[in-house]
Amino acid sequence: MAEKFLMPKLSPTMEEGQISRWVKNEGDNYESGETLAEVDTDKATMEMTALSDGTLLKILKGAGDTALLGEAIAIIGKAGEDISALLSEVSANGSAKSEPPASAGGEKVVPEEPKQEFKAAAPEVVTAPANSGGSDGGRLIVSPIAARMAAENGVDLKSISGSGPNGRIIKRDIEAAMDGGGAASKAQPARTFVPSTVVGASAFTDEPTSKMRQIIASRLTESIGPIPTFYLTTEIEMDNALELRKALNASVSEDQKISVNDIIVKVAAMSLVKHPFVNASYQDKSIRFYEQADIGVAVAIDEGLITPVIRGANVKGFLEIAAEVKDLAAKAKAKKLQPEEYTGATFSISNLGMFGIKEFTAIINPPEAGILAVGGAAPTAVVRNGEIVVRSIMNVTMSCDHRVIDGATGAKFLQTFKQMLEQPAMMLA
Repeated sequence: MAEKFLMPKLSPTMEEGQISRWVKNEGDNYESGETLAEVDTDKATMEMTALSDGTLLKILKGAGDTALLGEAIAIIGKAGEDISALLSEVSANGSAKSEPPASAGGEKVVPEEPKQEFKAAAPEVVTAPANSGGSDGGRLIVSPIAARMAAENGVDLKSISGSGPNGRIIKRDIEAAMDGGGAASKAQPARTFVPSTVVGASAFTDEPTSKMRQIIASRLTESIGPIPTFYLTTEIEMDNALELRKALNASVSEDQKISVNDIIVKVAAMSLVKHPFVNASYQDKSIRFYEQADIGVAVAIDEGLITPVIRGANVKGFLEIAAEVKDLAAKAKAKKLQPEEYTGATFSISNLGMFGIKEFTAIINPPEAGILAVGGAAPTAVVRNGEIVVRSIMNVTMSCDHRVIDGATGAKFLQTFKQMLEQPAMMLA
């Protein structure tokens, strides 16, 4: 019997998803376990699979459309079934939302968002939901994902002939233009800027906020408001740690080489188990202490920041940590991380040293009690034993949840962290 297919909960923090693409088309048959569509969640692109055999009778949410958990995104059933009653029900209950079953969400269909105008020189560009199309008055109708791809890759939308309904420009048109082939692309001269006498407000582009960016905004708002945070900064001589890295890398192959950040992850993890209150989280009526140090390593991707987790980093060696970080970072950038790979850290590290940042503060990722902001190590003149010498100095700042970490507790943790980096033999003590 035909039924509504509902937006499933594909990650622990997911509240809504954006259809990246439908793998199956309307009228296609599928088997249990086959992928029906790919969905952009708050953290990654996940596959949405079928729980039983059937036919994709009607797509209600197209590529680029967003659906809350509990919204109907398609109608499935047996080929040839009459779905008019279901379509009427979806339309009539557009403001209602049912409780999601194990594999999917409820029934709510959200009205389409108003079109967003890209204010620029004619022709005017309008982004529209994937179920709409058409053009008028010299305007180009563009799906949100196609508009974003065009902006990111410098594709001139005026050069594209849309292959969607009523000439709508969709994802595959941008891909064809980027490949330099197909009917959707035209040769374009290099983009140049010429002087202009135009005055007034700047033109602007409104693009849909990605699910990841929305969740980042929500989570960090939760952190900086209710969490009483204080900051501790210290300077660390990195010369011995850099020598350790050089020695280790001299004995391994190119793909096994470790980074300074890999050493920092290991040292932070070992320091955490020596200071339990830093490796903890505040609960409503208790403090939760963790037996192992699961370190979240901040990785920058196009849509924001994600923190893959190195589990039990305190018991892993440098080479193992380096291999895990490389693997998880690659998955993060490809949006292939699974929920268990980016949730449940006990402490986080954000390193911006490679971007030339000397010192900064980071926002705690709840429910963790702390995060370490790491700047770059730079040659610095310092006084040692009454003489001016040059040392590689790195600044680190720890953001602390004062509900769990007191000032002295945080200072002692940083003292241990500093000692191990300055004298790596201390890791054996």
